[in-house]
Amino acid sequence: MTDNESDEIPFAGTSTSSDASDAMEKVSSGIYDLIGVKGKASDNRPGVMECAGKDRETYFRIFHPWSFYPASVGDLDVAMERLKEEMPKRGWEIIEYGPDNSKNKNINLTADNGEKKTSVNIIEMSKDDPPSLSLDLVSGCYKVPNGEEIERF
Repeated sequence: MTDNESDEIPFAGTSTSSDASDAMEKVSSGIYDLIGVKGKASDNRPGVMECAGKDRETYFRIFHPWSFYPASVGDLDVAMERLKEEMPKRGWEIIEYGPDNSKNKNINLTADNGEKKTSVNIIEMSKDDPPSLSLDLVSGCYKVPNGEEIERF
């Protein structure tokens, strides 16, 4: 599901964009539960995007960017280690883990969940004010049911 494997986006099934958005929120909530440290999540809602190379009236993807702000900056490392350990136990395959090329050398975790047809990129932003985890989830391609239209939000 990530660019590291191939450019082909997996088929996530047939769904309305509203139901697919609700499903994505559940995936995000599951990741939130795995963080395991006290803090607060941003209140971002999922959105709808096109599915590259597919009919934009029939196919769509869901994306959900959000942030997690720990109660203590020291909890960021704990949260990332916990995610790295716990996500594979919940069906996630860690594709990449380690520092990025930025001057801050932010720790990046990229993972795919084949069952949920979802990918996530999590960046530990320890040098930001306030420090946070930046999470970006994206689904595979959904097909809208016959007779339905894709809601764009």
